[in-house]
Amino acid sequence: MSEARKDPAEADDGQCDSGIESLRSLRSLPEPGPATPGDAKEDAEGERAYSAYDSVSLTEPLPLPGVPEPEHPGPCSPLPPTGPLSAQQLEALTYISEDGDTLVHLAVIHEAPDVLLCCLALLPQEVLDIQNNLYQTALHLAVHLDQPGAVRALVLKGASLALQDRHGDTALHVACQRQHLACAHCLLEGQPEPGRRPAHPQDLQLQNWQGLACLHIATLQRNQPLMELLLQNGADIDVQEGTSGKTALHLAVETQERGLVQFLLQAGAQVDARMLNGCTPLHLAAGRGLGSISSTLCQAGADALLLNVEDETPQDLAEDPLTVLPFDDLKISGKPLLCAD
Repeated sequence: MSEARKDPAEADDGQCDSGIESLRSLRSLPEPGPATPGDAKEDAEGERAYSAYDSVSLTEPLPLPGVPEPEHPGPCSPLPPTGPLSAQQLEALTYISEDGDTLVHLAVIHEAPDVLLCCLALLPQEVLDIQNNLYQTALHLAVHLDQPGAVRALVLKGASLALQDRHGDTALHVACQRQHLACAHCLLEGQPEPGRRPAHPQDLQLQNWQGLACLHIATLQRNQPLMELLLQNGADIDVQEGTSGKTALHLAVETQERGLVQFLLQAGAQVDARMLNGCTPLHLAAGRGLGSISSTLCQAGADALLLNVEDETPQDLAEDPLTVLPFDDLKISGKPLLCAD
């Protein structure tokens, strides 16, 4: 989806309009009536993700010359081809709007599963990976709009999992950002049918233009089920983000979620992983005065005396040095001294 009537360079980051107007040449699409307030749907963040044009015809399968309609089509029944497509049919199915949207994009945008399945049955695999003016594929849009059924169908037909949009996000990055767990399951566990395998496999360590891999995004979203899913499917728990070299454990400390820190440590995260400036997760916890998380890291074996590039130890940065002392046998008046929790 791309911004209608705007130069891509002038487009607002959050705007997502389709180019449905340019598809009126298809006989199945009627001229739209006046737009109503209900035509434009907004997502949870206020970003327009649907066209404001009247496109109710897309809720029915697209009639194609030479392809008979079934007597009682099911809600998700693709129209089977009876033979090779004519040049006119292929041109209609592969039409690209002025905003770069194909009929596959539009079927996803307008939540028309019958049209989508018809396109998937008739079109070559390469068409599924066409990117619109925002470099979004239909798979990006299906994840953005939380349509796991469409995601599953696209993955089955071999849609690329590796293509990146204008922010450098793959479809899985989008699933992590929007916390669409069902879509993430389809992306990670779905398998293409024979002869439809995409050219490039999914890389769970791939970074977007902000330097974030999917595990980093899921951690920043404090979404432990999504983190578990990524790790189960091969995400590197100690992969560093591209700007400062933080690992997921560093980011978990910055979220101040002790449960996430404990989860990552139990999953095998390196407790003394270094950022580019030499800081460990304990440096970050101590410098922020997070006594409870500092204690958790120390109990997991964090070294309170490691130096960063400024020759500072976590103990130097701590407001209360007792929270990062790696000792559990200190006593005062015969009573054990416990770190703050």
